[in-house]
Amino acid sequence: MLRLTPSSALWASLAASAALSLAACGDKTAAPAAEAKSAPTAAQADAFVADFNKQFKALGKYVASAQWLQSTYITDDSQMIASRAGEQALEFSYNEGQAAKPFYVLKDLSPVTERSLQLIRISSVSPSKAEDRTALAAVLSDMEANYGKGQWCRKSAAGNDECLSLPEVEKIVNNVELKNSPAQIAEAWAGWHATAKPIRDDYQNFVGLYNGAAKESGYADAGEWWRGGYDMSPADFSAETERLWGQVKPLYDALHCHVRNKLNEKYGDSVVAKDGLIPAHLLGNMWAQQWGNLYPLVEPYKGVSDLDVSASLQAQRKTEYQTLLAAFKGKPTPVDLAELEHKADAQFAVKMAKVAEDFYTSLGMPKLPESFWQKSMLVKPRDRDVVCHASAWPMDGESDVRIKECIVPDEESLTTIHHELGHIYYYLMYKDQPPIFQNGAHDGFHEAIGDTVTLSLTPEHLKKIGLVKDVKTDEKAVINSQMKLALDKIVFLPWGKLVDQWRWKVFSGEVQPADYNKAWWKLREEYQGVAPPMARSEEDFDPGAKYHIPGNTPYTRYFLSFVVQFQFHKALCEAAGFKGPLHDCDIYGNKAAGEKFMAMLREGQSKPWPETLEKLTGTRQMDASAILEYFAPLKAYLEQQNAGKNCGWTAPADPLAAATR
Repeated sequence: MLRLTPSSALWASLAASAALSLAACGDKTAAPAAEAKSAPTAAQADAFVADFNKQFKALGKYVASAQWLQSTYITDDSQMIASRAGEQALEFSYNEGQAAKPFYVLKDLSPVTERSLQLIRISSVSPSKAEDRTALAAVLSDMEANYGKGQWCRKSAAGNDECLSLPEVEKIVNNVELKNSPAQIAEAWAGWHATAKPIRDDYQNFVGLYNGAAKESGYADAGEWWRGGYDMSPADFSAETERLWGQVKPLYDALHCHVRNKLNEKYGDSVVAKDGLIPAHLLGNMWAQQWGNLYPLVEPYKGVSDLDVSASLQAQRKTEYQTLLAAFKGKPTPVDLAELEHKADAQFAVKMAKVAEDFYTSLGMPKLPESFWQKSMLVKPRDRDVVCHASAWPMDGESDVRIKECIVPDEESLTTIHHELGHIYYYLMYKDQPPIFQNGAHDGFHEAIGDTVTLSLTPEHLKKIGLVKDVKTDEKAVINSQMKLALDKIVFLPWGKLVDQWRWKVFSGEVQPADYNKAWWKLREEYQGVAPPMARSEEDFDPGAKYHIPGNTPYTRYFLSFVVQFQFHKALCEAAGFKGPLHDCDIYGNKAAGEKFMAMLREGQSKPWPETLEKLTGTRQMDASAILEYFAPLKAYLEQQNAGKNCGWTAPADPLAAATR
């Protein structure tokens, strides 16, 4: 892929097309070998791959550094450096793809060289003209910078002008205490979404350049290229994602029905219709992609168990600050107090990251390199703009690994740290593979590793590490725990699928620029059953308010990861000898499970993903049955709660209309 992507093998995506994995190139006509004095040989192919890996590793270090700089220190200068690095990556990709063509027709290649050439072939999609590579690199850099610098500016309660960054706007939209009014939330929601308007034309320009590169490489469009990256044909991949969605859709629909009824009880028919679409801003998340912040509203059995991890973390962070304040000499000024707050945030962020590291090391994985702690960005700096979207970074294909996250003391951040360290440990496990293989078996694998670990953060585990109290194990406690998790895991599935559904339609031309926003909300209605809080128009560019659109990060990987992580969890629980219900399993400290986990991770992208999946799970097919097994108690509860209720929804004629009128 043309964009190096956070939350996946960043520098490795030069060679693996942003973790799109191996394309099914069998139905493509092989490019003719370039004219030469003699036919290419297998030995020459081996030498070419070796040289590619050497060059790729060196360039990867430079590109990763340039993009790290842009993401953690957003200025015109860092944008220019990142843009130039991206341009060089595109040039390398194109040139190496051309140089590899004579070897594609060879039949007597070693398995390693054959696999390497297949990966190079898909990764070499890049504009052939230098001016187009320059333009593409520039527009990608500009779009990401716009996102990173985005602010909602308004009048404060005191009447002063103030501008809020995304984390600050999210505090209003997330509405953790359920105290903000629908109007207040809608205003903040609209404020952030307005930051994407400036890149609407940029995105149209990007699509033209990106599609042009894909077509030059024999693909119908960039969407077909992306779908071709899973060791199967693009058509088969589309069918596979639909099959997986079909397995889990009934559970999502049941949860949607229950949550809508609870929101209706709180806000009334004029805000949330009993049988309509849910207003997207009321679901406790800027993009309505996960609804965990609504848990207090939908908690099945009040007071049965204490699952408020955020309150525990915030109390611990407060203690951190009070300790620093007590040690301060003299009377602190307002500046001193602000510095102490920031220092407390930084120190507690490290402690939270150490909690996540401890889980991985308990499985037998190594401690993180000291450079990780020195070079990672764990809190938002006070002095500059950064991209707070959490991401993991393999800087050199060796031991320089980092995360970039604006950690705050809440459960979401703690879960995110576990997720990002999943990427980090994947990088460390496959670092001895040739650079071309330093990536996930497919991109969903990379996203699933850390989430697999979080499935072991059961109430019992959280109690064990001092983050919750009063843990009960009866049926009511199980339903509470499952509801809390399902508001993240099950709710995410339709969102995880629709983001790329929209992009694929844009890339193919089925959705024209004049209908960008209309098509976006039509898909959100179809898959999520949500609608905008206020009427939208084509002057808006609501897809661009989600990082992965301006950041050009493929999104189906997340949908796939939310499926395979449960497969991984089940396999690891079996390896650990666990015999109880799947939702009770905690693999913490189990070296047998850890060794099986690491054996899969060490493979990287060296083999087709079905082989790697089989190594851990014993099956070569992705399957959502483990999700249904895990959430069986919740499904039964939802069926009881929804009995006699009007479930499902009908989409209005105009997808841009407000949720309620």
